[in-house]
Amino acid sequence: MKKQIENRDDISFLVHQFYAKIRADKEIGFYFNEMIQDWNAHLEKLTDFWEMNLFGVKKYNGNPIAVHNKVDEHFGDKITANEFGIWLNYWAQTLDEHFEGENVETLKRRARKMSTFLYMSMFEHRKKENEI
Repeated sequence: MKKQIENRDDISFLVHQFYAKIRADKEIGFYFNEMIQDWNAHLEKLTDFWEMNLFGVKKYNGNPIAVHNKVDEHFGDKITANEFGIWLNYWAQTLDEHFEGENVETLKRRARKMSTFLYMSMFEHRKKENEI
């Protein structure tokens, strides 16, 4: 039976289930598996991020734009909208498999906005690198 996303434990469960799929994916898993050295710490940080994003809890301390620009640079500026699409599809799939309710739709919408913003930032970062 599906449940509402109500607290940090629910967010943590979501993040762990989602990244298990991402890590196993043949198309995009290597981006994550190569860059992330400590998965436990990373999953905790992402739980902080999504908890802040959904519930306003201010535990997250990071700079997603800088991190994603660094990852894109590491892989030769090869990340495309396709990779973000795969990421978003897994996000929606994982939410729908385990949860229901308003917070599911909120997290889908915020992930779409965030992925667009991060991709556009990476694109702008590439442009600036090429101007130097």
